Amino acid sequence: MDPPRPCHRIRGGLAIAAVAITLSFALAGCKQQPDNQPTKPPSGPKAHLVELATVRAGTMRLASVYTGSLRHRHTVRVFTQEEGRITRLPFYEGDTVTEGETILELDDRLLRAQRDKSLAVRREAEASLERFQRLKKQGLVTEDEFLRAETALEVAKAEARILRTRLSYTRVQAPFSSIVAARLAEPGDIVQRHTHVLTLVDPSSLITELGVSELLMPHIAIADEVTVHIDALGDEQFSGQVLRIHPELDARTRQGRIEIELKPVPAAARAGQFARVTFIVEALNRKMIPFSALRRDRDGEFVYRIDDTETTRRVAVRSGERLADRVEVVEGLSAGERVVVKGFLGLIDGTQVTPVGESAADTTTVGANAQPSQ
Repeated sequence: MDPPRPCHRIRGGLAIAAVAITLSFALAGCKQQPDNQPTKPPSGPKAHLVELATVRAGTMRLASVYTGSLRHRHTVRVFTQEEGRITRLPFYEGDTVTEGETILELDDRLLRAQRDKSLAVRREAEASLERFQRLKKQGLVTEDEFLRAETALEVAKAEARILRTRLSYTRVQAPFSSIVAARLAEPGDIVQRHTHVLTLVDPSSLITELGVSELLMPHIAIADEVTVHIDALGDEQFSGQVLRIHPELDARTRQGRIEIELKPVPAAARAGQFARVTFIVEALNRKMIPFSALRRDRDGEFVYRIDDTETTRRVAVRSGERLADRVEVVEGLSAGERVVVKGFLGLIDGTQVTPVGESAADTTTVGANAQPSQ
């Protein structure tokens, strides 16, 4: 007799048969799908969605901030006009000087002696001319001798005037009420002619000089009111006025020079302090677009304009003042045209687009443009 087979072999055969039956059913189910079922057609190119803004022009209230340093408009450097020893120099830095007050004296003894000599020569020439006048009436001198006597007297008078003028240079008076800003010598020093001894400043002539954009220059006039903020004096705002507009612009920076006068001068203001000047001007017929519409590359600034067929056109532009999230367009666009502000990914010249929104550029805007002076 054959030996009995193990039970685990029977169970393994049953498991294999069950798996085979399951796979056959699955394959049969897949074949039951109809062969003529319609398939999805391939999708076409997606629409390029963009957001637009309309270029608008109008009056724009422009606030521009420029920075500079305070300085004295009226400054005088005192030089010696004679050589000699300083005998008196009474004022120091920070001292107040009254107009006409003596601020410098030099030793004048040598010049006084020369003046006395010239006066003696003059008296001698006068006496000699009187004698020649009497002799001329008697016919005892020639006309040439008489002319030489007149010339000698004129030379003596001129010499006396020269020495009188040189003596006046040994005493210097303050030309205006001022403050001593620098003292560069001391009593006892021997100074040569044209030596810088003192610097005087007018404390009431405090100004700041600014470099201002060429775009702002046409809107500024002399005596225009401005606001001045001096950092060293806290948050207080001071009144200023346009004192002078220089006639030429810097060809490199395209900036003009403007002098701003503080009226009145704050008590704690000092030359050299940092100042911020705010100009408020009305700019007419300024074209504005959102700043996000402005693109830049190595060829310069440009925007994507949308034509009547909803197609992009790359347009080169020149921008002006930026006011918050808006920017002025000086060249390249006209009022009423539409430009792209969003949807630049993959956008090129000649792209067919689908606008999904539009925002108008606000033309009555208060902005700030901070430019440091050079």
